[in-house]
Amino acid sequence: MFTGLVEEIGVIKSVSKTTKSARITIKALEVLNGLKIGDSISTNGVCLTVTEYSTTSFSVDVMAETMRYSSLDFAQNGTNVNLERALRLGDRLGGHIVSGHVDGLGTIFQIEQEENATWLSIKASSSLLHYIIHKGSVAIDGVSLTVAYVDDYSFKVSIIPHTKDMTTLHSKRIGDVVNIECDMMGKYIEKFITHKIDKTEMNTIDENFLREHGFM
Repeated sequence: MFTGLVEEIGVIKSVSKTTKSARITIKALEVLNGLKIGDSISTNGVCLTVTEYSTTSFSVDVMAETMRYSSLDFAQNGTNVNLERALRLGDRLGGHIVSGHVDGLGTIFQIEQEENATWLSIKASSSLLHYIIHKGSVAIDGVSLTVAYVDDYSFKVSIIPHTKDMTTLHSKRIGDVVNIECDMMGKYIEKFITHKIDKTEMNTIDENFLREHGFM
């Protein structure tokens, strides 16, 4: 689990791609402190497992499924990425609960400045927008943000200068693709409610139900 509060910006040192997967090495500093093989690091919002590390970088193996659903498929040498180590018990949860499991991609189509705030407008599929609510939380490239507007085609977030300066959001341009992770609470609640309804309907299919509908 992560908080969506980026610790540092790393730089992709190398990308070794096969047909569908990849091995990526990332230059970093802060996240290397106390790092161990098998640790999880959120990389642009994608939870990745450290398979190798040195004093200046760490390496991860990216599965085909992750490549399909995240912007890591477009990763190349020199690309900046947001990095965050996994949440420890007892840490302050300053952002929101982020799993690092990207739900899909969005595309920035408008960037506006309003005094000290930067507005990003992001187009996304209806399947993603279904879980994005006004004043709810969303992770954009691993950054915990509050949804300030949403309609049937897009949503907007407003970014304070600190968040902009400390993440890769400061370098975003119109047309850039970003990783989106919706707030997991909404997905869990929907699953529980749907399962309960289905189970209730199944429980009502008894002898009386079948007789009333002409099956007996």
